[in-house]
Amino acid sequence: MWQSLQRPIAAMLSTRPDGALTRFASQVAAIAWKDMLAESRTKEVLSSTFVFAVLVIVVFNFAFELRVETTLPLAPGVLWVAIIFAGVLGLGRSFVAERDRGCLEGLMLCPADRGAIYLGKLLGNLLFMIVVEAVLLPIFFVLFNLPVFTPELLLIVALGTLGFAAVGTLLSAVAVNTRTREVMLPVLLFPVAVPVLIAAVKGTGVALESKGWEEMLPWLNILVAFDAIFLVICFVVFEYVLEE
Repeated sequence: MWQSLQRPIAAMLSTRPDGALTRFASQVAAIAWKDMLAESRTKEVLSSTFVFAVLVIVVFNFAFELRVETTLPLAPGVLWVAIIFAGVLGLGRSFVAERDRGCLEGLMLCPADRGAIYLGKLLGNLLFMIVVEAVLLPIFFVLFNLPVFTPELLLIVALGTLGFAAVGTLLSAVAVNTRTREVMLPVLLFPVAVPVLIAAVKGTGVALESKGWEEMLPWLNILVAFDAIFLVICFVVFEYVLEE
């Protein structure tokens, strides 16, 4: 697997005379492209996360026997439970596949900045989650009959997904070196991601009720602050995590 990807990745990671920022961006793109190419060949992450997310939505829909008067209070939680647990499955495979196939050492030997590796893995995880959400939201619309394709809701989902993936990518690299890595990732991730999850659920509820931007602004501020702070922290800390 690694041998088949080595030549194109090396070409993209090679030093170019077009500036440090361009080289850094090409390194990020190379790591993300590697993950997408590997996933397109195996479809392990997308198939498992997609099936799980749809199953959660369908089970909740029939379990609660949702009616018009009970849909709005429960719908935000149902949507984010599906996104979160499907995301955990995808994030858990982010570095497990690298380690099981012996690619993690090769990734560390690449002439790439450690921060570029983090951003590349984060970009790959975001793309996987976005693909799942792009299929999940129409199903959610059909089953719950709620306006999900509004700018307010899409912004909340985007910011919540970014914050969740930013923390999850770092903690996936931490959990991959433990014996109980499948259990360790949720144990590490959920306590740290509590602020972004609460803000995402509350903001989703406001968006579904069409209360406007003013009532949504406090939750948007929390999401933006969380994303900005943890993106910087994870970017800086990732180098030390990877070396361990």
